[in-house]
Amino acid sequence: MILKDILQQKKQDLGQIFEFDLKTTSIFEFDFSVDNQELYSIDLSNTNELDNYVNKKLSESDADIGIGGYMENRLIYKRSSHFGTGENARSIHLGVDIWCPANSPIFAFTDSKIHSFQINDNFGDYGPTIILEHQLENTTFYTLYGHLSLSSLNNLYEGKIIPKGEKFAEIGNKTENGKWPSHLHFQIITDLMGKKGDFFGVCSLKEKEKFKIICPNPNLILNYG
Repeated sequence: MILKDILQQKKQDLGQIFEFDLKTTSIFEFDFSVDNQELYSIDLSNTNELDNYVNKKLSESDADIGIGGYMENRLIYKRSSHFGTGENARSIHLGVDIWCPANSPIFAFTDSKIHSFQINDNFGDYGPTIILEHQLENTTFYTLYGHLSLSSLNNLYEGKIIPKGEKFAEIGNKTENGKWPSHLHFQIITDLMGKKGDFFGVCSLKEKEKFKIICPNPNLILNYG
């Protein structure tokens, strides 16, 4: 059985990763794609300006939380050379972003253990990052949590057990999370390709189909919309 089918089968058994319920919370679905003309008038390299844009959209829509971005061809990665240039530039987003206040707690949606963690401190990168390892129906997979608070990495060690429902991290602020407006990058990964504490959160257009298989839709777990 493939992971997508397992997660759909276990849907009712999976817990929430936030205190709020994404099915009932007021949500605004962000568009950070190359087709959003509003973005071309913003200095995307300026974190404060991008933060103001995010907060303005949430306020205008009367939403508590922003969400979206899976497999979106995004303009916003042009803010950093970390994502490359030219035909090899990475712009396809492999996770879902949940835009919410700094210090929002994050919980394990199922019994898990710490696979790895580190600070990815390039401009526009994940900042503090945790990768959890899970096993369902004898299938091992991983979830990545990026843009966390620095304190989220305190007292961690590889192999540490995180029971379902336990808080294990918090959203970081823009001074510590890779210089982004506060949000969580959440991603499912079936094959870490030997990586620890980091994994591709964005790929190039030519690699889209390959990574779509490795990184299934996070809404299989988030269950919003």
